[in-house]
Amino acid sequence: MELKICHMYPDVLNLYGDTGNIICMKKRLQWRGIDALVETKPIGSKLELAGFDLVFIGGGQDFEQEVLLDDLHRGKTDELRAAVEDGIVLLAVCGGYQMLGSYYETYDGKRCDFTGLLDLYTVGGVKRMIGNYKFQCTDSAGGSTIVGFENHSGRTMLGSGLEPLGKVLAGYGNNGEDGMEGAHYRNVFGTYSHGPVLPKNPEFCDHLLLTALKRKYGSAELVPLDDSAELAAHDEMCARVI
Repeated sequence: MELKICHMYPDVLNLYGDTGNIICMKKRLQWRGIDALVETKPIGSKLELAGFDLVFIGGGQDFEQEVLLDDLHRGKTDELRAAVEDGIVLLAVCGGYQMLGSYYETYDGKRCDFTGLLDLYTVGGVKRMIGNYKFQCTDSAGGSTIVGFENHSGRTMLGSGLEPLGKVLAGYGNNGEDGMEGAHYRNVFGTYSHGPVLPKNPEFCDHLLLTALKRKYGSAELVPLDDSAELAAHDEMCARVI
């Protein structure tokens, strides 16, 4: 068994150690004897996602997202859309998550049109939403409790047909108002959770990996790992975040 993972824009979207998500997925596959092939796609490179099983897009600052607009609109949006509809697993964090929506409007009214892959948009605010937080994933997104770190001024609003990734238990989430965090569509998982999110949330990581394996092979199981260290970190942060 093997999974082929695409890491998009590691040269630009690499905030708060988000590359750790790639390392985590790769190690949790290798520890189970499953090959993990990681290919990076920096800005300006050709994007062909048909052979991949999982795509990761990390977070970045507003000006870094603007740098990527031209690159995204040179055929990459269509390639991403085809991958999403084909059921490829996609994890997008913060800036990468915002880029999956229709647009980002800055606080001073400047609008950046994004991919429109998901029915959501983001509007910049004065106050930053920052700090450790936690949320409960929906059943369709695995149902686990996630602890992470958020730092964003953008307020993301979901369209009526889009399901959130989970419900905020402590912190802000999408906008600090409606109690929702992230977005989930088909096998796309968008979140504001930095940290990186996967190492201290092994159940969520395994949900992504198992989803990708089942899509590729029809059926699959993951051998349990000794997650005592990971769960200790998870439980400690759960206790701290009130």
